[in-house]
Amino acid sequence: MSAGAEDAPVHVMGIPELEAFLEEHFEQAVGFADVVELGEGALTLRLRSTERHLRPGGTISGPTIFTLADLAFYQLTLSLIGPVPLAVTTQLNLSFMRRPDPGLLEATATMLKLGRRLAVGDVLIEGEEGPVAHAQVTYSIPPPEKR
Repeated sequence: MSAGAEDAPVHVMGIPELEAFLEEHFEQAVGFADVVELGEGALTLRLRSTERHLRPGGTISGPTIFTLADLAFYQLTLSLIGPVPLAVTTQLNLSFMRRPDPGLLEATATMLKLGRRLAVGDVLIEGEEGPVAHAQVTYSIPPPEKR
């Protein structure tokens, strides 16, 4: 059973606000990947891989793919709850499906359940040849007095 349009999460931060947030609070993530789409309960990041993203054998490294999944879901969560720097990953399960060739990767994060204390969702990472990884992610949202 799918949720109706009235149940769709409402974004409180757009792409410019997310970029400004990273610049102020999470500088090491700036420039890693670009938000290319922000839709109903979803966000897509695009990474243009370079030599620094590759592991021996010429494939995009696992840590790069993990970071892309985590950053996509972090930004999706913030887009829905607002600027909460202390929202943190509590679980991220990543399944690799195929060896990603160098080039573009897109990570589409989808919110499955957004509560007061937890955000739960999926991230599908696709390369030019199709899906390369899938992540299930849970974020902890601090209570208002600890934000």
